[in-house]
Amino acid sequence: MKKFLSGWLTVSFLNLLLVAALGLILRYKIAFYLPWIEQKYLLHSHSHFAFSGWITQTLMVLLIHYLIKKNGEGAIKKYRWLLYANLITAYGMLFSFIIQGYAFFSISFSTLSIFVSFFFAIYYWKDLNRINEKRVSHLWLKASLLFCIISSLGAFALAYMMGNKITDQNWYLLSVYFYLHFQYNGWFLFAGMGLLVNKLEQSNQFDKSLYYSFILFSSACIPAYLLSILWIPFPMIIYGVIMTAVIAQLVGWTLMIKVIIKSKPFISEQFSKHGRLLLLLSAIAFTIKLLLQSGSIHPELSQLSYGFRPIIIGYLHLVLLAVTSIFILGYIIALKLIPASKLLLAGAFIFIGGIILNELLLMIQGMAALSYTAIPFINESLLFAAFTLFSGIALMVYSRLKSDQGN
Repeated sequence: MKKFLSGWLTVSFLNLLLVAALGLILRYKIAFYLPWIEQKYLLHSHSHFAFSGWITQTLMVLLIHYLIKKNGEGAIKKYRWLLYANLITAYGMLFSFIIQGYAFFSISFSTLSIFVSFFFAIYYWKDLNRINEKRVSHLWLKASLLFCIISSLGAFALAYMMGNKITDQNWYLLSVYFYLHFQYNGWFLFAGMGLLVNKLEQSNQFDKSLYYSFILFSSACIPAYLLSILWIPFPMIIYGVIMTAVIAQLVGWTLMIKVIIKSKPFISEQFSKHGRLLLLLSAIAFTIKLLLQSGSIHPELSQLSYGFRPIIIGYLHLVLLAVTSIFILGYIIALKLIPASKLLLAGAFIFIGGIILNELLLMIQGMAALSYTAIPFINESLLFAAFTLFSGIALMVYSRLKSDQGN
């Protein structure tokens, strides 16, 4: 199992390095001049590979690791082909989007990626049912699988629109945000919560609070999609539904925080010092994310936020980098799933420094955009932030390769 985990997590770090490299090129092209690269094609490659090659691939590995601990190493053989299949489709999207944008091969690999996630969801659901223990964490994990499948409806809607040459902007955005919402507020969030709750359950306390938190978050996930499309005029009753979803998430997160605080002695014993710090940073970022989406209910604020690209990019990076990516790194380091050498930790904190710098710069750019104020050297500064991110990940990858060679 150790070899399985070490090898696949090294692949994940390499994939994250590629995501960062694409982000660096995108920032360079904005700041300077790179005429032979199509910006839109590279952006699609960057985003699709980040979702499939980094986050989904790593979550699959971590979820399989949990099954191995419960059901034995027989799960490795069963899921290995799915990991390879997901990796192939991820690299297929990486290269095909760069070459042709949305076209036959890129859409084909995207579709195959969705089918891989279907197989994973079905297999994993069945294997969770084979575990005799009935835990709240299993509810989180099953919900993550359901939301992963639901998210595919957005991708299929996009494919249908492109196949039938439907160019309605509203329907396009509805489909894109549907997919994004149920990926990062569904699949990513609930899988991460399931892994975390599984550890908290081992303290044998506060099961009711964990269960109530799950009920609140799962009930809010579907109506919370409406937060992504607030530029559409809704009747007041719909705003009431949205407000209820927002309050449910805030209460659910408050319950989770209370459990974490009460479990502090257990967490201090079970989680490494540096891992705890990373998880704390992810929790802070998640709190900020919940507060920001609460504020976006105000119609004027929502219109402003959706009208300025730096704000949208900043929010997506907050969710995907500050919340999700830092959580994944924190979980891996906290539970000592790989050796946390000084080099790897240095790379992790340089990476986090890049995330914080990137978010601050995007916030400044977004606020300035509201008053149509130009910020001197903002694109060059964002390029430096992207380089910082890349450098941190490069150190982590070097540490992983060095560790694997030593073994």
